[in-house]
Amino acid sequence: MSEAQAKETSTSLAERIAGKYLTFDLADEEYGVEILRVREIIGMMEITPVPKTPDFVLGVINLRGKVIPVVDLRLKFGLPYKEPDDRTCVIVVEVASEGTTLQMGIVVDRVNEVADVKAADVEPTPSFGVSLDTAFILGMAKVGDKVKILLDIDKVLTASEVAAMASSF
Repeated sequence: MSEAQAKETSTSLAERIAGKYLTFDLADEEYGVEILRVREIIGMMEITPVPKTPDFVLGVINLRGKVIPVVDLRLKFGLPYKEPDDRTCVIVVEVASEGTTLQMGIVVDRVNEVADVKAADVEPTPSFGVSLDTAFILGMAKVGDKVKILLDIDKVLTASEVAAMASSF
């Protein structure tokens, strides 16, 4: 691929990624998820544990009569567990995988704002020079003097994890 083709591919990717993102904190890093995938933001509530689920699946909540699985993003990303506090929130997102759509709660340290990410401010996911799975990262957004990690919420969980959750709940 020529340099011009690489730049054009990067530009079209940035244009596809551009848009509004709900930003939130996890362990001193700022992340964003596409606002159109967010159904609602709720405070922490009682989570019912479900046996034989992965550590990052905290359990389920009853949200207006609908049972929704809840995932702790800190644990999913290999970060240390943090006791919920008054800023901890559950973001209810819609996840699509292999023809299945599932509402899922993701626990985050704090919700920040809705950021308008422009194509010119998007950088591709960097290559770290080692074998890291970064498929769940859409790109990096430069917003002000900060870098926000934009998540592809459909890829945060693997297809088999989503399928297992969909069949369990």
